[in-house]
Amino acid sequence: MTDVTHTKSAKSARRPHHWRRDLVELAALFTAVAVADAIANTIAHGPDGRYLLVASAVALSATVAFHTWWARRHSHAPPPPTPGSTDTGVGSDTGTDVTAPGSDTALWRMRTTVQDRPGSLAALCGALTRHRVDILTLQTHPLPEGTVDEFLLRAPTALQAKQLSREVSAAGGRDTWLERADAHDLVDGPTRVLGLATRTALDAAELPLALRQLLGRCTIHSRPATTLTGRPSAESAPVEGVLEGPMMKLRDPSGGTITIERPYLPFTPTEFARARALVELDARLGPRIPRSQDVLTLPEGNEITVRRAGPADLEAARAMHERCTDRTLSLRYHGPVGDAGRYLSHLLSPRFGRTLAVQTASGRLVALGHLLWDGDETEVALLVEDAWQRRGIGSELLGRLVALAVEARCESVYAVTQSSNTGMVAAMRGLGLPLDYQIEEGTLVVTARLDAPSERPRSPLDLGEPSALPGRRTEPYGQADRH
Repeated sequence: MTDVTHTKSAKSARRPHHWRRDLVELAALFTAVAVADAIANTIAHGPDGRYLLVASAVALSATVAFHTWWARRHSHAPPPPTPGSTDTGVGSDTGTDVTAPGSDTALWRMRTTVQDRPGSLAALCGALTRHRVDILTLQTHPLPEGTVDEFLLRAPTALQAKQLSREVSAAGGRDTWLERADAHDLVDGPTRVLGLATRTALDAAELPLALRQLLGRCTIHSRPATTLTGRPSAESAPVEGVLEGPMMKLRDPSGGTITIERPYLPFTPTEFARARALVELDARLGPRIPRSQDVLTLPEGNEITVRRAGPADLEAARAMHERCTDRTLSLRYHGPVGDAGRYLSHLLSPRFGRTLAVQTASGRLVALGHLLWDGDETEVALLVEDAWQRRGIGSELLGRLVALAVEARCESVYAVTQSSNTGMVAAMRGLGLPLDYQIEEGTLVVTARLDAPSERPRSPLDLGEPSALPGRRTEPYGQADRH
């Protein structure tokens, strides 16, 4: 990875020669000589010669001071603007340019391909300078033919994307792509990659999210190695992966294939190497789930534990399925009740999302909440055992899942249910978020928008955030057996 911070070179212009200034200096010299001669004659022939000598010294000092002030004023005055110049006197020693204080600016991410020859990048930077665009960071992606340059720009809001794209094309850039950026993009490349690697190391479910943030706006599909019926899947990828323009395939460490697509912009070999490095890190660390849990108190006084779930909870989840009624399972899975157990391996895998489990003091699993990565979208789903419904457990799980979606910078979450499932509809309305309702193939799809910062719910784990249930305390994973 190459991360370059630009530097503006100082320009010096030759100042024109002013004959008026030379004439004034010559006149001052003759005047000084005449005054000195008159004073010398007066001192030689008059009785007050001493006083006149002191007065002449004072006059001479004043003349020298005036001449010094005059010379400094004109030698440091800015040169007059040349015809066609757009300089307004505002600049900076670093950066391509700086917008005047008080003016509005916008952040842009831009990628363009330039020819791999001296002066190509300089011409592009010059075009940005003429429109007062500040280059914050620059990353280069070498290709066999040309170089892909990725910029983070600060530009005046009056500069439209089409105009900026035309200027870049005129300066030699091609296949230019522009997208509005935000404050998250101000982190330099190495720091951002290290942060994504840390998140991946702490939680296996973070790998798809880390890949999406690493590669920008793209679609990621995780396909298992076997189907729900146990047959081998047709999807496979070699160990070294496959790069084919706007699509790459990587072998999933847990089995199967991770497919990443970005139709609007081909992937570069540099991006492919970064993505493969993250997948290799995930493979070396093996299965892992954050070891934390919350102990909540129900209104009747019983304590339950909310924690992350994974493949190790498969048998407990199957036992919960057996205790659920057919109606509860049909509201959750929208299909034949007998096939419900086949989905559990997929749902509990951290590769396809995050799962929260609710267990009693005795360790019995009574509820599951899923946050599933579905390409560009995110689905939430709940299953609460019949005997534990109508106690606020579903709303508690849903609030936590939405908080996890906010942390993952998802724009929305959706739930697929039936209009008769009043509990799920009420829980979605209880989020206090903008909701959209759609009927698709006889089912109800409720979408909650998370893109409004002022409307985003905070995580229930935040300090001071009230839980949907009366009591709560946080304990390290592994202490639930005490209760």
